[in-house]
Amino acid sequence: MALHDATPGRAAFLPAASALVVADPHVGRGAATNAGLLLNERRDLLDRLAAAMDATTPETVVFAGDLCHRFGAPSDRSAGTVRALAGAVRARGARPVAVAGNHDGGLPEIWPGPVQDAVRLDDGTLVCHGHEGPDEEGDRYVCGHLHPAIEIEGRKRDCFLYDPAGYRGRPTLTLPAFSTFAAGLRIERRNAVDSPLVPDIDAVRPGVVTAESTADDDPETLWFPPLADLRPHLRR
Repeated sequence: MALHDATPGRAAFLPAASALVVADPHVGRGAATNAGLLLNERRDLLDRLAAAMDATTPETVVFAGDLCHRFGAPSDRSAGTVRALAGAVRARGARPVAVAGNHDGGLPEIWPGPVQDAVRLDDGTLVCHGHEGPDEEGDRYVCGHLHPAIEIEGRKRDCFLYDPAGYRGRPTLTLPAFSTFAAGLRIERRNAVDSPLVPDIDAVRPGVVTAESTADDDPETLWFPPLADLRPHLRR
């Protein structure tokens, strides 16, 4: 199975490692939006995480950075949501693992376990946040940080980015933000992006999220050719 083949909702499942990876939950971001007043951020995150886990039955769930939205100490409610995410993973018999992102200065004080800079999975995949290059080498890389999005037929859609020869010449998958409140970065408007794990934005294949992973939806990712081939057909 190719690295980018199993993408339930906004997550990635790596079957050889029995690991589900989600990036950028940005817990606390919902409180800063008008939509957050209508949608329970904690319930939204927990429901979609549960659906992704039920679809893949992983042994490990890796949160690939920016669990928190605040750069400093998270609020009490945000801390409770972060702990609830870890608890939901354990309740389904899996192991929660936290990777630090650039927003996660306060995460070690609230996460129920160690917080790591990067995690190497059993299949050789290295999971990191993506705001800086990891010290350790991997057979392939999975990261977040960018919140990638693309406009298709007049609608902005969050997306994955896949480059078979991305960071250090290895397959690299960048995940969309797991938070539905995080602003997406329009990749078709960029000649470069702020992540060393995406050295050539034109080489990435966008994988558009067409449905959220909930009990009522059938999540699907629609994969497109490399961005260089798409640019003539996209509005900038």
